[in-house]
Amino acid sequence: MGQRIGHGVSPVTTVMTGAGRNDMRTARATGLGLASLAAVALAVGGCTADGAATPGASTPVGSVPGASASAGVADPAAAAALAAATAKLGTTSFKVDMNSGPGLKLTGLMDAPQGVGTATLTAAGPNTEVEVKTLLVQQDLYIQVPGITKAGTWTHVDVSRLPDGANVGLRPGQIDPANTAQLLSATTDVQQVDSRSYRGTLDLTKAAGVAGVDQKMISAWGAQAQNVPFTAGLDEQGRLSALTIQLPAVNGQQAQPLEVLYSDYGTTVKAQRPAASQITEAPDSLYTSLGG
Repeated sequence: MGQRIGHGVSPVTTVMTGAGRNDMRTARATGLGLASLAAVALAVGGCTADGAATPGASTPVGSVPGASASAGVADPAAAAALAAATAKLGTTSFKVDMNSGPGLKLTGLMDAPQGVGTATLTAAGPNTEVEVKTLLVQQDLYIQVPGITKAGTWTHVDVSRLPDGANVGLRPGQIDPANTAQLLSATTDVQQVDSRSYRGTLDLTKAAGVAGVDQKMISAWGAQAQNVPFTAGLDEQGRLSALTIQLPAVNGQQAQPLEVLYSDYGTTVKAQRPAASQITEAPDSLYTSLGG
């Protein structure tokens, strides 16, 4: 995806200083479901992820189990129990907090049964910060991107023009930014650690086009993509509460773990379609920056 981000120049480039562009390089897209949304923030800003430094370590929000390599024989019962817990995301509303290092954070409110959701991504460097907002209302996706979207309006995205993996955080039919349910379908083993936690490994070569994982990323990871450790935790009601994925190293630099917290099940999600006067269509540069 770094190769894509480096192509093309968007309108916002003209208002960024050279220092700002260098700082933005630190906010690299390394986190599965975060990857495509971060790509929007970086690509439309004329920034490049090529040769970017990996973000430093951050303190996770809440209690997220650390991912470590799984050992032992896979447990089908554990896999079924974790899949059942994850499937509950599609039956209710919830809050999600995601981060991958200090440079990439997303907070969202989702209501799967109603098909609506809101999300805010912050991609930050030492002296630069870009905030991208996403609004999903049934089959329509709207975003607010600095330099693309005018103040007080929303940019409407033609989802059919988005390439596989470029889900911009939210997408019709995929309301969970981490796309955890589909990711866990690529597990090579799942084991139960205790009554409320699990661990295992993911074969991301089976997840191309899912949650921001494209074939170029998989190729860059090489054999590492077939054995990616993860851990997952449940709340007291048996619902998914935490997921940590230890992403493979990229160009010799260890990526930050992707950490996801699920909370506030049953929360009210206020997401309404903007007025027609507040909507503009996304420019071609947005789709090309994502590889479309």
